[in-house]
Amino acid sequence: MNKDKKILIIEDEQILGDILLNKLYEEGYSGFWELNGEDGLRKMREVKPDLVLLDLVMPKKDGYEVLEEMRADTELKHIPVIIISNSGQPVEIERILSLGAKDYIVKAQFSPDEVLEKIHKHLGDATPQPVPATKNGKGVKILIVEDDPFLISLAAGRLEKEGYTVLVASDGPQALKTLETEQPALILLDIIMPGMNGFEVLRTMKANPKTKDISVVVFSNLGQEHEIEEGKRLGADDFLVKAKFTLKEVVDKINALLKKKGKI
Repeated sequence: MNKDKKILIIEDEQILGDILLNKLYEEGYSGFWELNGEDGLRKMREVKPDLVLLDLVMPKKDGYEVLEEMRADTELKHIPVIIISNSGQPVEIERILSLGAKDYIVKAQFSPDEVLEKIHKHLGDATPQPVPATKNGKGVKILIVEDDPFLISLAAGRLEKEGYTVLVASDGPQALKTLETEQPALILLDIIMPGMNGFEVLRTMKANPKTKDISVVVFSNLGQEHEIEEGKRLGADDFLVKAKFTLKEVVDKINALLKKKGKI
């Protein structure tokens, strides 16, 4: 069904490139693979792929330069790009989205089937079989409080695959309003948000008898010792620095915490 669809991989890690290319062939796609941004752009102009899987850190031209050159080229700018990167930092995600990328995969969470799901989504092909989920969450509610929509999407997708019911708030006031009607087992809380930061949310909810016993895992760009101490002083069960943890590791910690508290 996919034999007329062309996918270009631009990736300098040999093992990952081989895995992706073989998976594309198995699915019936025409696959092409280049090891750096310069050759990737050349191949892009040659074969006009239907979609590009693009690494960010590469020799000759990195992924950002490839995206910038694509955006400036009338023949290339409409090709959908899925980024495959070692990092999932919000600042990085914001930059690649501003340059026109359609989706994002963190290598630490890499699964060939998840890559295929995203390819099918953006090419409008038939949906592949879903990746089996462990379903540790058993429908337990988790509230994500985060102002970056793409990071919300990544975190929510990962938690839902674990079987959790995910609630979302994009800022502090919305989080507190949600807690008026919902009683999640855990809150995954960002700190740096406009208007009302995560410390204020934590302080407010811990002062409220109705919400003070809800588990809280802080997931933030902040990582200084005094900031971590402040989060824990205010009642956070854990404080995870975004640059040091993948979403898979965050979910593993959430699973362990909720199991320890008998909530799953």
